[in-house]
Amino acid sequence: MTAIHPVILCGGSGTRLWPLSRKAMPKPFLPLVGEETLFQQALRRVAGDARFAPPMVVAGAEHGDLIAAGLGDTPGARLVVEPCARNTAPAIALAAALLPTDAVMLVCPSDHHIADADAFRAAALAATGLARQDYLVSFGIAADRPETGYGYLERGEPLEGGYAIRRFVEKPDLATAQAYLASGNFSWNGGIFAFRAGHLLAELAAYRPEMARLVAEAVAGGHDEGVRFHPAADPFAAIAGDSIDYAVMENTARAAMVPVDMGWSDIGNWAALVDALADTADAAGNVVRGGSVDLADCTGVLALTDGPRISAVGLEDVCIIVSGDEVLVTTRAGAQLVGKLPGAVKQ
Repeated sequence: MTAIHPVILCGGSGTRLWPLSRKAMPKPFLPLVGEETLFQQALRRVAGDARFAPPMVVAGAEHGDLIAAGLGDTPGARLVVEPCARNTAPAIALAAALLPTDAVMLVCPSDHHIADADAFRAAALAATGLARQDYLVSFGIAADRPETGYGYLERGEPLEGGYAIRRFVEKPDLATAQAYLASGNFSWNGGIFAFRAGHLLAELAAYRPEMARLVAEAVAGGHDEGVRFHPAADPFAAIAGDSIDYAVMENTARAAMVPVDMGWSDIGNWAALVDALADTADAAGNVVRGGSVDLADCTGVLALTDGPRISAVGLEDVCIIVSGDEVLVTTRAGAQLVGKLPGAVKQ
């Protein structure tokens, strides 16, 4: 069987986990769950397995050195350097254009936590089987709560190894999310995909022809620099950015999904990190990371500091983050708004 080609999308603005995450050091490059960074974990999930080809990483120039350090001397690894950020559809299309047309690409964000790597690899193999039949495949993450911060996939008719996608649903309100969970027919859209490279480009040309044309020009005019490939800047900058979901997945007649329960989290905010670290919590559900922390009569508190002492009394479901000269205090419910704070936006 031809190897699966991992394509790892890497970057970020460093706002949702501010102040620990910054523009210069966003979430993928932080050791949030365990000793490895999320980027290193993404690489390790596909390393040392002959079923997977060396990884291709797509990222901006500002994080090139961090990525190179994470890749180390990985044989055959390649870094595609985006001239500017244009969302996931152009980034994925760049990778597709640099692969053989029959190559199956496994597109993975670099900043997600996956507890069960074996389940991830099993889902990747199932998705690859569908991709070889020219389905465009999403991972359908097992929903274990009525989450309002994720998009959903509704399961359609069964296919060999998965299901057709009946429809894509935007982030729902709580009542709708509860109904989705109760029905058993909906999964979270985790942003992990499998495509045959040539078919993905053909579908992009059908639904976003100008984007497809400009990506092709950027690749044709690009150049290699060691393990790094630099697309031509002008055509890529002219692209009207869009996500792969909006550009292709919600338009194609060949959308499919593979269901997977793999302990997934996008670590999208501080509350999500608390959930991902649940097995390290004390008896009261408190999670402590970093330097000196004193908690009295607290439950469900995340306390993370890189030096100064944190002391808290009588708090419930609160996150306290001390990083450098910045301090953040938020309830779990308010954690999704952290990225909109002036400190996060103007860092």
